[in-house]
Amino acid sequence: MDAMLSPYRVLDLTDDRGHLAGLLFAQLGADVVLVEPPGGSRARHLGPFVDDVPHPGRSLQAWAFDRGKASVELRTFDDPLLAELAAGADVLLECGAFPVDVAALRANNPALVTVSISAFGGDGPKAHWAATDLVVAAASGTMGITGDRDRAPLRISEPQTWNFAALDAFVGASIALRERHRSGIGQHVDVSAQQAFLTATQFQMMNGLVGGRTPQRVAGGVELGPFHVQFVYDCADGAVTVTFLFGPMIGRYTTRLWQWIHEEGGCEADLATKNWIDFAMDVFEGREPPSELDRATAVLQAFLRTRTKAELFEVALERNLLIAPVTTTADVLAMDQLADRGYWEEIDGIRYPGRFVEVPGLPLRPLGPAPQLDTDRERLAATPRRPAAPPVVRTAATDDDRPLAGLRILDFMWAMAGPAATRTLADFGATVVRVESQRRPDVLRGVNPFRAAEGDQEGALQWHSLNAGKYGLALDLTAPEAREVVLDLVRWADVVTEAFSAGTMDAWGLGFDDLRAVNPKLVMLSSCLMGQSGPLRAYAGFGTMAAAVAGFYPVTGWPERRPAGPFTAFTDYVSPRFAAGALLAALDRRDRTGEAVRLDFSQLEGALLLLGTAILDDEVNGRTAAPVGNADRTMAPHGVFAVPGDDRWIAVAVESDDQWRALCRIVDRADLAGLDAAERIGRRDELDAVVAAWAARTPGEEAEAALQAVGVPAHRVQDAADCVADPQLRHRGMFREVPHERYGTTFVEGPPFQLSRTPGGPRWGGPTFGQHLQEVLGGFLGYDDERIAELVIAGVLE
Repeated sequence: MDAMLSPYRVLDLTDDRGHLAGLLFAQLGADVVLVEPPGGSRARHLGPFVDDVPHPGRSLQAWAFDRGKASVELRTFDDPLLAELAAGADVLLECGAFPVDVAALRANNPALVTVSISAFGGDGPKAHWAATDLVVAAASGTMGITGDRDRAPLRISEPQTWNFAALDAFVGASIALRERHRSGIGQHVDVSAQQAFLTATQFQMMNGLVGGRTPQRVAGGVELGPFHVQFVYDCADGAVTVTFLFGPMIGRYTTRLWQWIHEEGGCEADLATKNWIDFAMDVFEGREPPSELDRATAVLQAFLRTRTKAELFEVALERNLLIAPVTTTADVLAMDQLADRGYWEEIDGIRYPGRFVEVPGLPLRPLGPAPQLDTDRERLAATPRRPAAPPVVRTAATDDDRPLAGLRILDFMWAMAGPAATRTLADFGATVVRVESQRRPDVLRGVNPFRAAEGDQEGALQWHSLNAGKYGLALDLTAPEAREVVLDLVRWADVVTEAFSAGTMDAWGLGFDDLRAVNPKLVMLSSCLMGQSGPLRAYAGFGTMAAAVAGFYPVTGWPERRPAGPFTAFTDYVSPRFAAGALLAALDRRDRTGEAVRLDFSQLEGALLLLGTAILDDEVNGRTAAPVGNADRTMAPHGVFAVPGDDRWIAVAVESDDQWRALCRIVDRADLAGLDAAERIGRRDELDAVVAAWAARTPGEEAEAALQAVGVPAHRVQDAADCVADPQLRHRGMFREVPHERYGTTFVEGPPFQLSRTPGGPRWGGPTFGQHLQEVLGGFLGYDDERIAELVIAGVLE
């Protein structure tokens, strides 16, 4: 059966700084060739290893991310085989692992899409700065809001910045491929890991644009205005997350939570009867003291310590509560939900994280094990070229030269994980109609930062950014007449996206089969925490909960403390990238075959791929992943050190002996310069103390400049003001001012990657309620004024 991307060949020149992108292309059916430098990819030489025996063929990094790929080893960096393979390829991915002239390769093959992943992007004042995962995390602003207030800012112990960049490489390349169907010409995609990982701040860096302040580090929680909201709590056998919040969307969950606790004798009646929906307003207007939240949090913690993770999760399912267990890699491997959905790919008795999206009727192909070095050179050298990928007819003629112009999307997503996917597609030309309802406003309409001090539901910058460039239509979907409007929009659309609880669209009579009956070529994506099937299919919630269930909390923190977890809804930052890439692949196949495609995207299953190495380490070596603070298994010194100022820090990482000697000159410790990597790791604490003493007396900017000048990876830990002022982020257009209906202009984040020939970006901020009623109903659907008036009278339009 024709896989979604089976016509394409992808050359993967990346290592741990990008190999996830090639894995995703392989899962979708592309022919992926791992082109390795002499001696093999860096990933082959990074631990952990099978049975802790170092060997290029036993690296669990390579096992996790290089499955489904062929391997060729270049004899030299100018081995002509690379040019021969590139002449017959569709996509080339590279991360600077070895020298490659991508412009020359595109000149020889004008249809080639090339993708470069780098720490700061291919241009700008920091383009050539030395960087590691730790340093990128510091530069992105994410580190500064992760961890405990009384300790150094944290990175995630299982490195993630390059995975974010790899996901953007996957999406960027997919957009460029779709544009190539029209023009016949490839282009270059430039991915910045700093910008990619900045999205994991959930727009908090935009506080620097509107006079707000950076949230303080609240391990396992978040600051929301005057409130310290705790998400992670101890329980009888570990920890759980509880989304203890207020407002019209989440307050009703909180009310149910306290009603249950009261029934169990865990609290007084006042907490069970409190108006949690309006609690924040009650505090602001003086009807409740701010200390009431602290009291409730303490009561909640005391109660949760009397229950196990399993007991709490069972009650969450029964009563629809926002509670999730903080799971380890061992817990993930034992999860019934994943087994029931056939998620794991078993190879030689070992379970690997499986496909990132379920495609009913079109299963993604098993990948098999990662290749041994150079196993495919002879075969590929004999036939380096593939037939050119067949042209794909665009779905709609248009004069718009943006890559996705003519693509029509009907968007029923909400919160963050879904809307961020369609926002990316809108940036590059798709026409997206965002359907919402004032009866149940999107939760992110009420979350800071706000465009103006008197923040309201039209002023949330998260809403403005996530829905930038979309057309807004407010419908009351409970009104009988709304169904016909929805079906007319489905007839108009190429794609329908939805993020309701599993089965909701079917219950409304708007399931895939219903919609395909009116649009036989429809692509439909359903996104939820656990997927559309399995015993946990009805479990609904937010990215904080999915991050806990996926195993990100236990690998973010200090060994002797409760898990800190990544900043808030971590899986919501990666899910949109998986979803956007899956949609583009499905459209490619739909356009070739004329067949409708259903995508069942589990946010949990996608996120698990990012922890592939840790999961394999548990599966193969029996070692359950645990937090290690800012330490690294292969680098020392490697940490975050205080510099003069209030909560000011610098991240420093040493990857090589040359960098270590350069650092020793900077800190005036020539006596230590001869230490090799193993010796440095053995004396980690001592060396960290040396760097810490130097940093404590050196202003952050001065320390950063001195270390970068000699090639040592370093960057100050940036807050919101730093990110807004960062000359690199300014150069790359990370923060943009765009038109807005209410405010005249507003601020949004720009795309974290750039296309060389057909750049994209937001055209306006997220719409006000029903802003584009006339454009959508009158323009796109052709309704006349009389028909629109009838819908207004019937209460369909809000």
